Amino acid sequence: MGKTQTAKPERFLSLDVFRGLTIALMIVVNTPGTGAHLYSYLSHAQWFGFTLADLVFPSFLFAMGNAMSFSMSRLRQASGSVFYTKVLKRTIIIFLLGFLMYWFPFFQIGDDGAWMWKPLAETRIMGVLQRIALCYFFASVMIRYFSEKAVWVISGGILLGYWGILYLFGPRGGELEMATNVVSRLDLAILGPKHMYRHGSLSYDPEGILSTFPAIVNVVVGYLAGAFIQQKGKSFEGIARLLMAGFLLTSLALWWNLVFPMAKRLWTSSFVLYTVGIDLSVMAILVYAIEMQKMKIGVTFFDIFGKNPLFIYLFSELFYVELRMVPAGQGMDVFEWISERVFQVMFPGSLGALATAVAYMLLCWLLGWWLNKKRIYIRI
Repeated sequence: MGKTQTAKPERFLSLDVFRGLTIALMIVVNTPGTGAHLYSYLSHAQWFGFTLADLVFPSFLFAMGNAMSFSMSRLRQASGSVFYTKVLKRTIIIFLLGFLMYWFPFFQIGDDGAWMWKPLAETRIMGVLQRIALCYFFASVMIRYFSEKAVWVISGGILLGYWGILYLFGPRGGELEMATNVVSRLDLAILGPKHMYRHGSLSYDPEGILSTFPAIVNVVVGYLAGAFIQQKGKSFEGIARLLMAGFLLTSLALWWNLVFPMAKRLWTSSFVLYTVGIDLSVMAILVYAIEMQKMKIGVTFFDIFGKNPLFIYLFSELFYVELRMVPAGQGMDVFEWISERVFQVMFPGSLGALATAVAYMLLCWLLGWWLNKKRIYIRI
């Protein structure tokens, strides 16, 4: 008799499309054209509040959790050494890539006009990829060692505990303010101001140490949603339960927002519930449209982004930095020249800023299209 092989879980195109959609939106939000302000709903809320742009990063964490629902079934059964080798290796690689991305282009021109290495002492330590790495690690450990019910309880405890920490250890009246909240003060104490994001003269980090913990819940709920979709498959019952869960979580988030305001840069607990609620609803709609109704419009386009998501995101950030470094005359760099001399002429104002961002996103898509055509899938 041959060896019994474990059947691979069925892939859901809707999950890949969801991941690709988040990457496309992330690029648009991160690379707006110059010469005019981007539409407010595509710009992050200054502090409190919520916009479409604020949904993008938590949705990518949610999508990463979806992907983990296919890979963790094997890792949960593996030995401890195999599990930690694979999980730690991926965590370290993603974290280092994030750190190197902020250090890039590794050199700068000194006051005397000579080239010099960009000092590591002034390189940001935390960031988007670093948060992805840490959330992946902690979510993987939770999923390996705890039951689904326990994971829900731990996730709820993280959100409630984060709420309590911010108010218990913050100054009265300034618990959630940018300069005085405990998240910023902890980052300043551990990382130091030169290793943090700069907002004018103020150092704070929107992807700081303490605020990474509630972000783990976005990954965990994404994992649980992916596992649920695999169990229920393409059924109206599954879609209805996802929609109900999404409605309940967004409703709870809006209530919580009254006493614990949504703030993406603090990653407040109400913000977590609101984003996972929306993501569950969007996922339900995609499962219905793509898996059940066989919708084709836009599927291939976003699926290409979903095939190499982290690599395309990394390319989009690094190539953008390079474009901003190359002078194009009249005090502008290449990106500014294209935005203001081409797109602002054709589409003045915010539409031109959006058109620039969309054009850049399409350029990144072409890279993804070429990689997919060559069947090159870079797993990070």
